[in-house]
Amino acid sequence: MASEELKILQKIFDMMDYAYPVLSQFPKSERFALVTDIKRSMDTLLARCIEAQKKYYKKTTLQDMDVEIAKLRAYIRLSNQLGFLPPKKYEVWSGKMVEIGKMLGGWLRSVNSQKPTSQRG
Repeated sequence: MASEELKILQKIFDMMDYAYPVLSQFPKSERFALVTDIKRSMDTLLARCIEAQKKYYKKTTLQDMDVEIAKLRAYIRLSNQLGFLPPKKYEVWSGKMVEIGKMLGGWLRSVNSQKPTSQRG
C-alpha cells in the first residue's frame, strides 16, 4: 500500500498545483474569503495525507481526509455556481477531486479490511 499512499500524495500536489493559479483569477473581493477557505482546506487535506502515511493507526486520519475532501468539493461547486470558476476549470478540478476521492476510498477499504493484531499472552 505504500506506493498507493505516495500516489495519492502526488495527486494532491497535482491538484494544488492546478488550483493555485485558478484561485489567483478569483475576484479580489473573494481573496480573503472563499479563496482563503479553499486554500486552507487543500492545506488540511495535504497535512492529513502526510499524517496518515506516518501513523500506525490510520483510520481516523483517513476519515478526517474524507471529510476535508467533501468540504473542498463543496467550495469548488460553490465557486462555480457563483461564477468565480469557469465551467471548464470546474470540470478539470472536480475530476482531480474525484480521482483523489477514489484513491482515498481504496485506502480506507484497505485499512478497514485489516484485522487487528491479537495480543498473545
